[in-house]
Amino acid sequence: MFFGTYTPRLDDKGRLTLPAKFRDALAGGLMVTKSQDHSLAVYPRAEFEAMIAEINGRAKRGNPQARAYLRNLAASTDEQYPDSQGRITLSAEHRRYAGLSKDCVVIGSIEFLEIWDAEAWRNYQELHEENFSAASDEALGDIF
Repeated sequence: MFFGTYTPRLDDKGRLTLPAKFRDALAGGLMVTKSQDHSLAVYPRAEFEAMIAEINGRAKRGNPQARAYLRNLAASTDEQYPDSQGRITLSAEHRRYAGLSKDCVVIGSIEFLEIWDAEAWRNYQELHEENFSAASDEALGDIF
């Protein structure tokens, strides 16, 4: 499981150093894809394969929205293997989509990691922090 907040920097070659505590879990390969809120998601390969199998089994390919989602997900996913220093290279398209600059934030999102531009993450937190504090049992009923 992935927890915590980390602040690596993106180098001039588009490489990002993954937090050391997650490197073993990601050493066998990982999948980087676009996520909601203009962030990137980083899944261990096995976790991503399980997610795809579930989505593919439930998707109704006759539905134009389902086809569009599956196409976008497949087209925007990049397989990576961290180098000996724990770095992955983020594609130009991924960097553009997430608005990544030098300062990044990597957050644990339980089953996967998210990569955010540092300023975008601060803005997101400011906008949604009160929602977290004010969450009621009724609002969380479907989760818990």
